[in-house]
Amino acid sequence: MLRIARELGEELSPQTLKRLLKSKGYVWKRMRRSSRDKRNEADFQAAKAHLARLRVACAASDRDFDLIYFDGAGFTLTPSVPYAWQLCGQTLEIPSGHSPRLNVLGFLKLNGSFQSYIFEGTISSAVLIECFDDYCQRMKRPALIVLDNAPIHTSAEVEAEIKRWEEAGLYLLFLPPYCPELNLIEILWRKIKYEWLPFSAYQSFKDLSEALDEVLRGVGSKYRLNFAH
Repeated sequence: MLRIARELGEELSPQTLKRLLKSKGYVWKRMRRSSRDKRNEADFQAAKAHLARLRVACAASDRDFDLIYFDGAGFTLTPSVPYAWQLCGQTLEIPSGHSPRLNVLGFLKLNGSFQSYIFEGTISSAVLIECFDDYCQRMKRPALIVLDNAPIHTSAEVEAEIKRWEEAGLYLLFLPPYCPELNLIEILWRKIKYEWLPFSAYQSFKDLSEALDEVLRGVGSKYRLNFAH
């Protein structure tokens, strides 16, 4: 607040400054971690434009491919703390504890349909390959899979399978480094962690497993995302 006051050139009380900021269109909200300073901006903009063209092509009724966003996310009893409506003077608390980690690998289509694979513990290249093989068998048309450059995605074991997948109609499109916002599945993970998982999911690992399974099964029906083309 002191920095903002200096920029405004006025000495203000915290209460007055808050009112002034609100009048200027500022809102109080969560900040996010960012790696933008590490990425190549030209590569980011080129990839963003390329994906926009692909989304337009994929939205056509006579499309000959599907655009799929792929990534993984982890869930434990250490919760992602969401905002919530709370009475003045009351603070809602979410239990927090150590637990095994549930890792989810997911394939998200632009229409919101979703295929997920959930595992307890570490995901190896062999496990990832099995998931891609299974998804490849489920495809109704060729698919372009958007994914980041995580080590497990670019391992020698995975690279050895690329030609085989391409022969079956599954192609990989790797994003430039440090561009997570280009992968729309990140929106889904945030929705699950901050909105869709109930507070009761963090009572025990069993509760977390059951609640996460219920949410994952409901993505595309009970839990929906809408992406503008």
